[in-house]
Amino acid sequence: MITLFFLYLCKLKNINNKNVDKNTIIGFTLIAAVLFGFTWYNQPSREQMEAKRKQDSIATVMKQKAEEQQKLAEVKRNAETARRALEDTTALFHSAMQGTAQKFVLENEKIALTFSSKGATVEKAVVKGFEDNNGHKDVTLFDEKTQRLAYTFATKEANISTADLYFNIKSKSASSIEFEAQAGDGKSVIITYTLGKDYMLHSSLRVNGMAGLFAPGAQHLDINWQETCRQQEKGFSFENRYSTLTYHFADGGTDYLNETSEKTDEPVDENIDWIAFKNQFFSAVMIAKDGYGKDALLTSIPQQKESGFLKKYEAKLKTVLDPSGVKPTEMEFYYGPNDFRLLQNVEKQSKFGKDLELERLVYLGWPLFRYINRWFTLYVFDFLRSMAIPMGIILILITLLLKAITYPMVKKSYMSSAKMRVLKPKLDEATKQYDKPEDALQKQQAMMQLYSEYGVSPLSGCLPMLIQMPIWIAMFNFVPNAIQLRRESFLWIDDLSTYDPIIEWSKDIWLIGDHLSLTCILFCGANLLYSWFTMQQQKDQMVGQQAEQMKMMRWMMMLMPLMFFFMFNDYSAGLNFYYFISLFFSAAIMWVLRKTTNDEKLLAILERKREENKKNPQKKMSGLAARLQAMQKQQEELQRKREELARKNAQLRGK
Repeated sequence: MITLFFLYLCKLKNINNKNVDKNTIIGFTLIAAVLFGFTWYNQPSREQMEAKRKQDSIATVMKQKAEEQQKLAEVKRNAETARRALEDTTALFHSAMQGTAQKFVLENEKIALTFSSKGATVEKAVVKGFEDNNGHKDVTLFDEKTQRLAYTFATKEANISTADLYFNIKSKSASSIEFEAQAGDGKSVIITYTLGKDYMLHSSLRVNGMAGLFAPGAQHLDINWQETCRQQEKGFSFENRYSTLTYHFADGGTDYLNETSEKTDEPVDENIDWIAFKNQFFSAVMIAKDGYGKDALLTSIPQQKESGFLKKYEAKLKTVLDPSGVKPTEMEFYYGPNDFRLLQNVEKQSKFGKDLELERLVYLGWPLFRYINRWFTLYVFDFLRSMAIPMGIILILITLLLKAITYPMVKKSYMSSAKMRVLKPKLDEATKQYDKPEDALQKQQAMMQLYSEYGVSPLSGCLPMLIQMPIWIAMFNFVPNAIQLRRESFLWIDDLSTYDPIIEWSKDIWLIGDHLSLTCILFCGANLLYSWFTMQQQKDQMVGQQAEQMKMMRWMMMLMPLMFFFMFNDYSAGLNFYYFISLFFSAAIMWVLRKTTNDEKLLAILERKREENKKNPQKKMSGLAARLQAMQKQQEELQRKREELARKNAQLRGK
């Protein structure tokens, strides 16, 4: 959508350089009107919406009921398996299948992890120092009701799941804990956890004395990990957009399941070494030392807005298991914030010696935009943060810095338009004899000839604007993923990471939602102001029919800010505030350039340039202007050949 915005700006800069056919403009306008009319006409009535809501509610209830029945059946099967195991005193882990679950906590200054002796896994993770959506001082990523992790290995007798076993505490310290489930006769499963100084948890699992009990070829550990991802931020739709099941390929690079559609048991065809259950600002990551095989199955199911949850995640994985118990199965877990620099530092605490690229959990855009954010925006952002400057001021300073960097290009763009503005009377004079539609090519060539004489490139005003596009898009990706903006207030904005409502209501309104965001309104207002300034600048450059066509285009251009309102009303206040400031300064720069440009002096400079070109008739145009002129000559030659062919055909028919 941002790209459309830049193309729209570029269109404003370049509209006077195209001999747009009136019928094309009318057609484009009618198409737009039909699209808007069709959208409005086909929107469901209130009765249809209510019926659809009830239908969706029934479908949701039926789906939830089916899932509950499936889970109940699975519980019954597990209970039956456990009952038979308890009755069979010779079964593996007979004694470990009964007991009472106990809780144990490992914590440091950053995180608190609660373990259960049943299953010997983390059942609750609390990240300290980050306020959650309910005003609590710490963020709970998951608890025993919303997360489940089970390891399963196949023996000759049965499949053993650690989720069914009650483990004993073999040893415990302030930063580590060792669980053991005994099968008798020296056979056991041992799981050890060691908590690092930050957010990294190291884990190892090994079987003891069970080498002869495994089925032939059973040298893998099945892992089933499930989590219902909690909503942690105020804006459900915006947070949901940045919450994804993400995974990292063993050969480098990351991918993720589509954040808006339901994906069930989606296969991954490459080796991966970590899986992340990610929401906008926090993640739970499971890393395997030996990686996960190519037969991983991943699930992501979006949840309803009022449920308090974003997605249901599930990962079905396999990793290496040594039946002899000599080599443990090692894994690491990261439970913490999606902070680019923090993730880089925490990755150094990994014992696996891999380039995990955990910082990819902070999405910085496609390669070009990621490069800009990675090597420019982040360094500027870090430098300004080190000075303890409020986040709102940092956004303003980044805007000013980018404006300073792009000012030479903006000035070049403006001066190109100014040159065409002062040449308008001469263009009118040079093209007044070409007022007929069939003379459009000659008129365009006459204009290009005049531009050539004065050394003006009509396209130079557009190119600098295109150069700025990557910066705008890079900031579009950077700001929503900057956890540093989370819960940061500025002026009237309570939280720069989510929308800032001036009014809210209970039910969603089509295209708007349940609120009006003030920064979005300001952004759209600044967009409207910038469009008006640009059109005022272009108005004095129109030649002939272009002036009439510009009147028709003006209304279409004014619709763009309205379209952006519908798109950005849900977006973060920080992003809307950045675009508001950026467009405001763009309009201010344009106004200053207009006030400080002396048209008479500029015309005199162009006249001197024309005289110099006359003294050097062999001098050729360069750049896009020359290519455009060559293309027009080719079109003229093609038109001449068509007319000649038409005359010959007419002569043949006459004979």
